[in-house]
Amino acid sequence: MAATLQKVAEDALKLPDRERAALAHKLLVSLEGAPEEGVEEAWDAEIAKRVARVKEGKAKGRPAEEVFRDVRSRHQ
Repeated sequence: MAATLQKVAEDALKLPDRERAALAHKLLVSLEGAPEEGVEEAWDAEIAKRVARVKEGKAKGRPAEEVFRDVRSRHQ
């Protein structure tokens, strides 16, 4: 790994979870190219649907830290 890449990776790993996830998303999107037509709109609709279910009391959220902890424990 080049020194510059190593430094970028080390700096990225120091970011909070949310910022690392946003960075990972940006990097993956840059590899995949532009999203297929309608994908962003479909995700926006899905998010709106999920938020509505939470507000109506039909679904319950969990703190991100708890979710990330569960995912990490499954993949270690």
